[in-house]
Amino acid sequence: MTVDSSANALYWETSYEIVLTLIEVYPDADLDSMGLQQLKQYIITLPNFADDPDLANDGILSEILREWYEEADAG
Repeated sequence: MTVDSSANALYWETSYEIVLTLIEVYPDADLDSMGLQQLKQYIITLPNFADDPDLANDGILSEILREWYEEADAG
């Protein structure tokens, strides 16, 4: 696993870029059993995550999880 450290910083509104990074960093994540708090922990520990963790809410996290599930299903 290699994450490009020169990549753009990740913010809550860049959900697709967050999802692509999550797929790279956590390729074996079990999305069916993942809760929103676990997802938040995954996101805020990503190498390029630069937003305020307290800005996350269930709506944002649910959307990211949905996108991740769809992207993983497509791949």
